Amino acid sequence: MRRFGLIGKDISYSFSRHYFKNKFETEDILNTTYENFELENITLFQSKLKQEEGVKGFNVTIPYKESIMPFLDKLNKKAEAIGAVNTIKINKKGKYIGYNTDYYGFKKSLKPLLKTQHKKALILGTGGASKAIAYALKSLDIEYQFVSRKASEKVKHTYSELSETIIESHQIIINCTPLGTFPNVEDCPNIPYHAVTKNHILFDLIYNPSETKFLTLGKQHNATILNGEKMLELQAEKAWQIWNK
Repeated sequence: MRRFGLIGKDISYSFSRHYFKNKFETEDILNTTYENFELENITLFQSKLKQEEGVKGFNVTIPYKESIMPFLDKLNKKAEAIGAVNTIKINKKGKYIGYNTDYYGFKKSLKPLLKTQHKKALILGTGGASKAIAYALKSLDIEYQFVSRKASEKVKHTYSELSETIIESHQIIINCTPLGTFPNVEDCPNIPYHAVTKNHILFDLIYNPSETKFLTLGKQHNATILNGEKMLELQAEKAWQIWNK
């Protein structure tokens, strides 16, 4: 029996488990399971998960995409450059190798929406996923700025500083925060939505609900909107390739 699974916290509603269960059934992939590995603390990865029998690979989600890195034997070049891991392969020698497929999923789902005006982006949030988003934008020659509640060396704008002018000049806005995730569907990042136009793309990494308040407010101003489902499907398939190559 080959085992795969998702490492995270509060992941009972995970996309990955449902996605892979369906994949294994529809593609007749036998003797293979995908399960959730809830960890209260990342140190349990070393003491608990590494002792599990038959595990060949993991996906990693909030809040462990960065903190899991010291527990791995090796990092793929892209994962090292990004500074976050969402896929782990356990090779034949038993070594744990970290990859990042968020970057691939985001880039491939954003690219078809891009038009000539899409030169600058705002990344809302500074967690592990936001690093993959920044890496993808850089590879597309799109300038980006991070937005967070507190200013820092990395954060150019805080939410309280966001003006209409900043929104107008950054025509891609990506929500990398958990704000708006089910069941807290009335939450959304605090930005001046009235400055959003039909020339904007609003991309939310959240997939449950399929239309967050962030996206609804964008749609009301005729922006192009996209949730995180396609990105997740693409990164899941990329992870499957990594595990099986």
